[in-house]
Parts: sequence; structure tokens; C-alpha cells
Amino acid sequence: MMKRILGFLFVLFAATAMAAETVEVWKDPGCGCCTAWVDHLKTAGFKVRAHEVNDINAARAKNGVPQALGACHTARVGGYAIEGHVPASEIKRLLQEKPKAAGLAVPGMPLGSPGMEADRSHPYDVLLFTAGGSTSVYRHYPGKDRK
Repeated sequence: MMKRILGFLFVLFAATAMAAETVEVWKDPGCGCCTAWVDHLKTAGFKVRAHEVNDINAARAKNGVPQALGACHTARVGGYAIEGHVPASEIKRLLQEKPKAAGLAVPGMPLGSPGMEADRSHPYDVLLFTAGGSTSVYRHYPGKDRK
């Protein structure tokens, strides 16, 4: 019984600690979808510290994100770079699994990704990328009509 209680407390503590992670975000001051993505992270339990910048390319480079993976905002959490509209669930998974990688990216601005919600969504991939720039699919999201 004591092991079960300790196990429960460990899981509760780990979930609370993960939810309390602070995500540092660099975004364009006038970008509504960036603000919507920040709100998505907050709803998922992350603390967010947003920096409004006029040169997102410089922020991306500073955080080690290859320009080819570029989107409209860059973030950093738990030692990883996060580029674009990455779902909070994938960031939580990344922080839990701790793969040897530089970060996650959703290149571009695909409809249906967090912050880019619409009546329909396009298929998109969340990419795990290394410091050398190689990528692999971390999770695929299929597109669908939401009508």
C-alpha cells in the first residue's frame, strides 16, 4: 500500500513539476497566431515568458533552429528549442522522454495546429531536429474537416 501511495505522489509531483515549466517565447509583436499559441501553452499548464521581437530570424538562429524549419515564433524550454505551432502535448512528451535532440519544429503555419485553428486542418508533422539539422517525424497530425 505504501509503495502505491509513494508511486502516486511521485507521478503527481512529476506532473506538477512538468506543468510548471516556463516556456520562453520570441514572437512578432503583431502576430495573432503567436499570441493564440502562447494561450494554448498557458491552458496546458505552462508558464510563458514572451518577448516581442522584430527579427524572428535572429531569435531562431540564437536558439539553434535551422532556418529551413522556420515558422513565426521560436521558444525555449527545458534546454530544447521549439519552433512554430508545436502542440503542448508534444512539448510535454519531449520533456518527459528527453531525447538527444535540439528541439521540435512545426515548419510554416499549418491550418489546424495550435494557434492556427480553423474549420478544417491540413496534415502536418511535428519534427524532432538535431543540432546538425537532421530531422525525423516525432508525430504526424492528419488533416480533417471540423464542420
